[in-house]
Amino acid sequence: MSAAAQPERYAVVGNPVAHSRSPFIHAAFARQTGEALEYSRLLCPLDGFAASVQAFATSSAPGKGPARGCNVTVPFKLQAPTLASRVSARAALAQAANLLRFDDAGWFADNTDGIGLVRDIESHAGFAIAGARVLLVGAGGAAAGVLGPLIEAGPREIVVANRTRENAQALVARHRRLAGALPLAARGLTDCGEAFDLVINSSSSSMQGLASPVPGSALSRGSLAIDLMYGAAAEPFLQWARAAGARARDGLGMLVEQAAEAFFVWRGVRPQTPPVLRALREQLAREAA
Repeated sequence: MSAAAQPERYAVVGNPVAHSRSPFIHAAFARQTGEALEYSRLLCPLDGFAASVQAFATSSAPGKGPARGCNVTVPFKLQAPTLASRVSARAALAQAANLLRFDDAGWFADNTDGIGLVRDIESHAGFAIAGARVLLVGAGGAAAGVLGPLIEAGPREIVVANRTRENAQALVARHRRLAGALPLAARGLTDCGEAFDLVINSSSSSMQGLASPVPGSALSRGSLAIDLMYGAAAEPFLQWARAAGARARDGLGMLVEQAAEAFFVWRGVRPQTPPVLRALREQLAREAA
């Protein structure tokens, strides 16, 4: 096998990581685009993120090309930018990154979560964020990754609600300049009683088996409610949303879209996402049957 044909290596780094669908997604992108790459999972010790990524980046494998990058998932997104010599504007604003690219001149950190969410909402769900009243639930790394692109999509208003209101206030303050004249407010979870057009759950409530951390009055018929989780973890939230007459959507489309943007950052090629999202949903349906 020639050096040019050797598949370059990528991985998703996290803890836990065995559940990740990223290898399926990126393998599908590689087949679709003809890119020679191999994508795997890398379980990283909670106290060994930097060492694990460094070891992967400098590793070699028989018949394989060099490691060129990785996706970063929970709980390491906040640490990822510290490993890079260059950080994208969107990752700098979020203070979190979900990918690293191992450039010879120095590592590059980026965050594709927000653009992935916006593309899923507008392209796959067919919902116009422009002019909508948006409630973003949570103020952690996931919320930080999506708030900037949500602002840039042109909603009428965004409210960030969090259990610890001070954390929501800090996130809002960091995005105030980007928001400009857009109303951008921070609230506690119980202060979101009026209906919103779009409700996005980025909190840890789904991982705890809870339906929703905000009142049901935050939804109305015709609202779009999205949980950034998918699979069984998202079901309580989805059932809560449907009971209120809202359109319920999980985070699978965001997962595929953020992966497509990461693929573009790594390879300079933009894959088509609809067939990959369909295949992924079919795979999950088979597993659930």
